[in-house]
Amino acid sequence: MTHGFVRVAAAVPRLKVADCAYNTKNLIKLIHEAESMKAQFVVFPELSITAYTCGDLFHQEAILVESEKQLANILENTRDTGIVALIGMPVRADNQLFNCGVAVQGGKILGVVPKIYIPGYSEFYEERWFAPGTNNLSDNVVLCGQTVPFGTDILFEAHDDYRVCFGMEICEDLWVPVPPSSFQALAGANLIFNLSASNEVIGKYEYRKNLVKQQSGRCIAGYVFASSGIDESTTDVVFGGHAIIAENGGLLAESQRFSQDEQLICSEIDIQRLGNDRRRNTSFMEMLPQKKYRKIPFELPKMEFGKLYRQFERHPFVPSDVGVRDERCREIFSIQTCGLGKRMRHTGAKHAVIAISGGLDSTLALLVTVRTFDMLGLPRENIRAITMPGFGTTSTTYNNAMQFMKSMGVHISEIDIRPACLQHFKDIGHDVNDFDITYENVQARERFQILFDIANKIGGLVIGTGDLSELALGWCTYNGDHMSNYSVNCSIPKTLVKFLVKWVADNMVDEASRKVLYSILDTPISPELLPPDAKGEIQQKTEDIIGPYELHDFFLYHMIRYGASPSKILFLAEQAFDGSYSRETIKGWLKVFYRRFFSQQFKRSCLPDGPKVGTISLSPRGDWRMPSDAQASLWLEELENIRN
Repeated sequence: MTHGFVRVAAAVPRLKVADCAYNTKNLIKLIHEAESMKAQFVVFPELSITAYTCGDLFHQEAILVESEKQLANILENTRDTGIVALIGMPVRADNQLFNCGVAVQGGKILGVVPKIYIPGYSEFYEERWFAPGTNNLSDNVVLCGQTVPFGTDILFEAHDDYRVCFGMEICEDLWVPVPPSSFQALAGANLIFNLSASNEVIGKYEYRKNLVKQQSGRCIAGYVFASSGIDESTTDVVFGGHAIIAENGGLLAESQRFSQDEQLICSEIDIQRLGNDRRRNTSFMEMLPQKKYRKIPFELPKMEFGKLYRQFERHPFVPSDVGVRDERCREIFSIQTCGLGKRMRHTGAKHAVIAISGGLDSTLALLVTVRTFDMLGLPRENIRAITMPGFGTTSTTYNNAMQFMKSMGVHISEIDIRPACLQHFKDIGHDVNDFDITYENVQARERFQILFDIANKIGGLVIGTGDLSELALGWCTYNGDHMSNYSVNCSIPKTLVKFLVKWVADNMVDEASRKVLYSILDTPISPELLPPDAKGEIQQKTEDIIGPYELHDFFLYHMIRYGASPSKILFLAEQAFDGSYSRETIKGWLKVFYRRFFSQQFKRSCLPDGPKVGTISLSPRGDWRMPSDAQASLWLEELENIRN
């Protein structure tokens, strides 16, 4: 597999009802087309050789004989292919007729799986023709001269890569309270293929799509669904040709319904990611499989992918859909305020102390604090907002900080830390012109000494402002800005902080506050611990030193959320940032990420409390427990062995 991916396809062919030869010709064409797209699997709709809507023609010997003849035709004309095709057809066995999915590869039948749940309500009359799959008596069936596995207890496992295992279910099987795919997943299937004939009525489209997505999520699996198209009989119902590819609750690809043309959609399922999620979710196997399965071996086609069909968000913490993003921002802001509100009530504190630099993080933290005080009915004047100019403070950030605090109606204090820092340099014998790490950290610790002392004096809580990205990279001063009484931004990455501030600016403040918030959004990210340049502008730009936050947030997301390897993260980043960063640039910053992530764990091991808002948190009490003295060599060596 290419970095743990398999490529799957779902097809909606043109057909003619009961014209098996015509239908088979189109199936063969689409199998070859799917393989040309480097798909390793392709699934077709239910009863795709005959068409689903044949009615009582299923009792005709001619159509049953012809469907098997055309299956042999498919085998003959795909003998030189490696792709696994899942084809629907009626199969005779044990004095009964079954609605089946047939798995074929390279001219051979891998196995036959009958539909379990046969609908006989409303517009569905399948009970008139087909027996439920659980009625089978035989473990094998003879089809096209081959004796092949037959039954509802069949899974298919790649003999050359045991990580890939697939199961089949057919249409109605998905719509029952506990679908067969649930048991298949517990028995090891991470790919589920559904051959379906789901007609269209008002409201069914969204319900069906959500059903597929939800089942993929419950099973922590890839789910590939193909339903019959517009050429089915329209005597009483209409079929739209709905094909869906989903993975663990997310939609990867979807066909256009009611198309006059055949449909073939393609995407990749991340088998490695699914395996990681299943292992991480220790509840997944709590209900052990209540059914034993035969695992039929097959050969996973060897395909190397360059560009993937599926898309990867550059900013995985930030939804690309504006509506979803707005709702997400509203929810995150509510989680932050409720978390801080609970801590204020528990401690009985009526005051808060917060440092305001004119940067993004402290801006968001103050917005959260103001909203919390409003929610608790506490006066905003009880928020002691302090700006503390240092050696690197510019007029831009200073003015932004002052205007922002005024617009929020909080108690404003200004304390110049330079005299205290100069005295401290003298006390410890540090050259004031030596702009090293000591020069920077003295300022950060001086600021937080002030904050904690004032908090002690007025009985308040120090509100932390640092974000998730800074914690991941250790871009904070130990026992300086690293520390607080409650850290409201601790699980919010830098890329999301920007959107949260913008969302508040657009939705929750007056025009004067909105104007200053937009000015803050336009200011380069900087700790402002080194003197400005000759023009008085910010010289110490964080992203010039440690790399673009959008890259580091991407690395962090895929490493922590999915346990992705360095080579895979590099591969995904190339896909997501194609045209923006070269492979060499991404690789270089990825090395920086790993070095800093491992070396800075000691700071994360003693984080103050703060609310988890998303799937990733680095709190040592919650999502991330890592020894501070772990070595990064394994990850760095893998990167070194990758050629540019």
